[in-house]
Amino acid sequence: MFPKFGKLSLAEVILLQLIMKRLSELEPGQHAIIDSFENNEIFLKLMEMGCVPGEEISVEMLAPLGDPISVKVAGYQLSLRLEEANSIWVLVAN
Repeated sequence: MFPKFGKLSLAEVILLQLIMKRLSELEPGQHAIIDSFENNEIFLKLMEMGCVPGEEISVEMLAPLGDPISVKVAGYQLSLRLEEANSIWVLVAN
C-alpha cells in the first residue's frame, strides 16, 4: 500500500521535488513533513504525542545500535522505537 500525499497534490509533490520516505530512513539532522501512518494500531498513540500529518519533524539522534531514535516534533524531543518510526511516512525535500 502506497501512502497518500496528505494535503499536497501529486503536482505539488513533483514541483517541490519531495521524496516519500519512512521516518526510520532519515539521518540525524534531516527535516521532513509527516504525511501518513502505515500502522493503525499505533496511529492514535503517535497522534497524541504530536505526530500529526503536516507537522514538521526532524531526526536529532540515533542510539548506538540504531534503536530508539530521538526526534523533534511539535516543539519537544520524543524518543521512538524503530518499529514506530518505520510506520510513519514523511515527505523529504530532495
